[in-house]
Amino acid sequence: MNPWLQRTLTLPQQRRGFHLITSAVLQALPELKTFQIGWLNLFLQHTSASLTINENASPEVRADLETSVNALVPERFPYEHSLEGPDDMPAHIKSSLFGPSLTVPVRTGALALGTWQGIYLCEHRNQGGRRQLVLTLHGQTG
Repeated sequence: MNPWLQRTLTLPQQRRGFHLITSAVLQALPELKTFQIGWLNLFLQHTSASLTINENASPEVRADLETSVNALVPERFPYEHSLEGPDDMPAHIKSSLFGPSLTVPVRTGALALGTWQGIYLCEHRNQGGRRQLVLTLHGQTG
């Protein structure tokens, strides 16, 4: 059988930075255990946050990612779009660099992430609010 499953996961408001959300995604999809092979697509319905996969063990990685992306895309720059505050346009640029979606393979009832990989919500606004993720799971159960 090749089922499809789709649901929306609402993530709580986070401070600006890189936040591991792997466990929240797994909790939202208990049916994942029944999938032998397939994929999970995660789509973030926002333009000032993004998703990425990176090391999930060291908190220093999260801090260094935030520091590095802020150096690449500074707040103090003559952006034309500035109506929503100084962190808004940089957040849009950062979101475009990382992207709003990820696809992760599914193998024997689990996400086929590497040993040190985790799924991150990259919050690029100082006050981003709650974030909506559309989770689409497709594959073969059995």
